[in-house]
Amino acid sequence: MEKGKLGALLEAVSCNGYPAEEKQQPPPSAAPSRPLEKPRGAPGASAQCLDSWKEERTRSEEDNEMNLPSLAAAYTTILRSLGEDPARQGLLRTPWRAATAMQFFTKGYQETISGLSFHITEHNQTFPQVCQSASILTDTGHTTLYEDILNDAIFDEDHDEMVIVKDIDMFSLCEHHLVPFVGKVHIGYLPNKQVLGLSKLARIVEIYSRRLQVQERLTKQIAVAITEALQPTGVGVVIEATHMCMVMRGVQKMNSKTVTSTMLGVFREDPKTREEFLTLIRS
Repeated sequence: MEKGKLGALLEAVSCNGYPAEEKQQPPPSAAPSRPLEKPRGAPGASAQCLDSWKEERTRSEEDNEMNLPSLAAAYTTILRSLGEDPARQGLLRTPWRAATAMQFFTKGYQETISGLSFHITEHNQTFPQVCQSASILTDTGHTTLYEDILNDAIFDEDHDEMVIVKDIDMFSLCEHHLVPFVGKVHIGYLPNKQVLGLSKLARIVEIYSRRLQVQERLTKQIAVAITEALQPTGVGVVIEATHMCMVMRGVQKMNSKTVTSTMLGVFREDPKTREEFLTLIRS
């Protein structure tokens, strides 16, 4: 094959790293091979593919009702493909149960999160610029996430000391294997003339965790959400989680934990503030 044709073939991949078109089947004598994933950050990957997680994916109750039969049918197909009999007594209602459970596990998509993708595309900006972007979007008349879920839980308060809520339970689904990862979320922020109802911090965690996620993205989304809601002096978010894709399969390391953090504003710029936050969540 000519080099030009080979290069074109290698570029013909989709965003998830698998071929855009079906590859030629290996000879019968060859052992079946797994599709090769394209290395992250490869030159051929477009910015749109790499940034696709920033796009909003909303879902309504009507969508749930409309899609439930097809989702249940998909689970029926999975059971058959595993060698099971979906018609046996114990599995008769399993596809419907699994479908409704999956809709619950991903109920975060049912929240209205207008304008968030615009904000997060500017995640490389400094902290004041992120706050400015949130203000611009509000001025243009968009309804933001925080107006939808906070229910007037932002209060004017002349408090400028650190506020921390730690050990918030978190349950999410790994988007790579569709198995759970569970853990704790620790949130701290330095108010800027406004404070947020404490339960709403847990609410923001719930919205973003109840989606197909990776822990790194989840950590950042929570921090950016609080930043846009309050425009505080700084925000810190730390997540500690156990991933079932490492416990139940693969390397099967029972006691492994993954820790991720996002620091914005003075939490990022001031080592003393950051150290105070990290010390308090460990205590």
